[in-house]
Amino acid sequence: MHFQLTDDQRALKAGVRELLARRFGSEVLRAAVDGGGLDRALWRELGAAGFFALRLPEADGGVGLGLPEAVLAFEEAGRALLPGPLVATHLAAGTVAGAATGESVVTAVHGGLVEWLEAADVVRGDIAGAAPLRSVDPLTPLHRVPRPAAADSADPVAVLLTAAEQLGGAARSCELAVQHARAREQFGQPIGAFQAVKYLCAQLLVRVEVARAAVYAAAVTADPLDIAAARLLADEAAVRGARDCLQVHGGMGFTWESEVHLQLKRAWVRTHRAGEATQSEELLAGNLLSGSGQ
Repeated sequence: MHFQLTDDQRALKAGVRELLARRFGSEVLRAAVDGGGLDRALWRELGAAGFFALRLPEADGGVGLGLPEAVLAFEEAGRALLPGPLVATHLAAGTVAGAATGESVVTAVHGGLVEWLEAADVVRGDIAGAAPLRSVDPLTPLHRVPRPAAADSADPVAVLLTAAEQLGGAARSCELAVQHARAREQFGQPIGAFQAVKYLCAQLLVRVEVARAAVYAAAVTADPLDIAAARLLADEAAVRGARDCLQVHGGMGFTWESEVHLQLKRAWVRTHRAGEATQSEELLAGNLLSGSGQ
């Protein structure tokens, strides 16, 4: 079985990256961090580009592509730190009026947290008792709701698309670390020449590529167990990758102007979405204990 991207998939990935670079570049990112709300114009532009309707049948006004293509698009969104309830709005395309075109913003309850509650037109889940929560990520406002007694059943597609965003963030952290290691000099040579920094960058790359293989494979199989494994690997790649990237940057990585700390903060927030580590680990463990695991 081959998991190489097709020419059309590469073109889709490149097109999404080009759109986000043009519409949500570094200057716009900084402005959003400084207090901008959800950019409705950008949301509608994403809708017009088919981002939310990628998996919606053409007969229903969608693009008619599959889960692998959605994963590629969400990987690029994660890389760019694109804010907003992207996964919930994507999943609502075809069932919530205006979601596919970006006219409506849809969010959902994940465990005890809701992202972008005040900006949403539609909320999926019980938000009784919702209270504002100070978010570690300045680009993801949060509300806390009383967590139900029973654990939420995680939609495998939501879990996988979150994993794809984590993969994109991890890849960006790796890219930033390597760029800094090549450009920053100490003792007359780039810091990337030092063994400790080489090791950090190598570990970053290994985690990214392992997670990418798992996420892409899960997008093809759509198996809940494959998705759970991919999510665990992507969460680890995103969080540990951003922390190692901070280590490479040193104190510079913590400055408000830097993107590095934003990657770490977003990765932390994503780990609390549907399919979080405990849920994915329990799913995999249950499969092994049942005797059906390979």
